[in-house]
Amino acid sequence: MATRELPVVVRYALELFAPLGTLRVKAMFGGWGFYCDDLFFAIVASDVLYLKADAQSAAMFEAVGGEPFRVERKDGRSDTMNYWTVPEEAMESPQEMLPWARAALAAAVRGRKPAK
Repeated sequence: MATRELPVVVRYALELFAPLGTLRVKAMFGGWGFYCDDLFFAIVASDVLYLKADAQSAAMFEAVGGEPFRVERKDGRSDTMNYWTVPEEAMESPQEMLPWARAALAAAVRGRKPAK
């Protein structure tokens, strides 16, 4: 089975996230999911990067003008998910991205389901 080529935005996001640890990316639902040490913490959909947030961290993303990830339903409804865009400057370097990516990882840790 042929592997899908990574889009430019996905390759660039991997560079931005490199200081975090062991990364992997997976094609999913027409977009891409990012894992760091097996924590799912980011997505790329329609060439836009979104980082995981939760009740504790969403206000931080919203305060800098972040937009939540929206899913458009076939019946015309839309739902938001707890993934948010980052400020433009975060896209400029791994150092600028690091606090945002760490916040996303922290949200992923808080959202983990307990082992059965």
